[in-house]
Amino acid sequence: MTAVHVLDAVRTPFGRYGGALAGTRPDDLAARVVGALVERAPRLEPAAVDEVLFGNANGAGEENRNVARMASLLAGLPTSVPGATVNRLCGSGMEAAVQGARAVQTGDASLVLAGGVESMSRAPWVLPKPARGFPATDATLHSTTLGWRMVNPRMPRRWTVSLGESTEGLAGRHGVDRADQDAFALASHEKAARAWADGVFDAETVQVEGAHLDRDEGIRDTSREQLAALKPAFSDDGTITAGNASPLSDGAAALLLGDDAAVRATGLEPLARLVSRGVAGVDPDVFGVGPVRAAEIALQRAGIGWGDLTAVELNEAFAAQALVCLRAWPELDPAIVNPHGGAIALGHPLGASGARLVGSLAHELRRRGGGWGLAALCVGVGQGIAVVLHA
Repeated sequence: MTAVHVLDAVRTPFGRYGGALAGTRPDDLAARVVGALVERAPRLEPAAVDEVLFGNANGAGEENRNVARMASLLAGLPTSVPGATVNRLCGSGMEAAVQGARAVQTGDASLVLAGGVESMSRAPWVLPKPARGFPATDATLHSTTLGWRMVNPRMPRRWTVSLGESTEGLAGRHGVDRADQDAFALASHEKAARAWADGVFDAETVQVEGAHLDRDEGIRDTSREQLAALKPAFSDDGTITAGNASPLSDGAAALLLGDDAAVRATGLEPLARLVSRGVAGVDPDVFGVGPVRAAEIALQRAGIGWGDLTAVELNEAFAAQALVCLRAWPELDPAIVNPHGGAIALGHPLGASGARLVGSLAHELRRRGGGWGLAALCVGVGQGIAVVLHA
């Protein structure tokens, strides 16, 4: 099949809930990275983009009505360029990249713009319709920021617990204690702060007009002592805190994917090739281990092993969840995982994170002079998704 090149990758800095990007609509965030990819390829004829694919986990607010199409129109792409929005919850941005790569690989497209977006700050409350007209009782507004709402009563209770409760159970079963989680979180913040100071993210980030945010807003200047002083978030005797879990976030990320003809047409030097992908399902109450099997599938399809990898981007939904995955991969060198921090520090805008991981990995392989790379995420309701890149 046709080789799929990652021609470029950009993202916004990620904002905290209610922070610097809270005043920006999600469709405008998406349009910003779409427009940036076009601007960064001056030889690219916008009408040559065969498809715009975007991931989004919510879809209940300003990103409704197909945010991929809205972003394309807002960014000034011709109306002839189609767009579609996909949803694999936390893996949505990576799912968009996977579907875009598949279109290129099979010859259905030559050039695809794939990404993801989420504004958790602007996620609306929703109100279910009444069973009949003129109800005399009160009604409940449901927040769509994160997690379950309007749960089907036929769903087993253990499958519908919050992500935090689920991860507490995972940490207990796998013996991941509070000290390990805090140490992992501290390293994420320290690596992310150092990366921004050293200009590592300069090549992959674009500023958002009207927002005063020059780096990821979730990065903390903290210490083990400060992290240890935080109270557990989900139970009095729990281990998960606001310090060792990813924050609610806002942001967008996107990639330009193309075949050999697209390389020639754009004049861009590819960052990497998207070689393989893997998805897996697990019980919803252990969603955090989803990347374990998904990554193994992607590696197998690429024909490589853990020892062949140069860099790995593993989403840090929770420190406990990431540590459980790493313990399941004893052949993986932890020193190559999230070399510039992860979601605990950078943020986790659900629909955007998968595209961010793929883009960051592609840029990192370029910095390292090539090699094999893996990007993977856990997905709410019990899934995992992963891709393998080569440069």
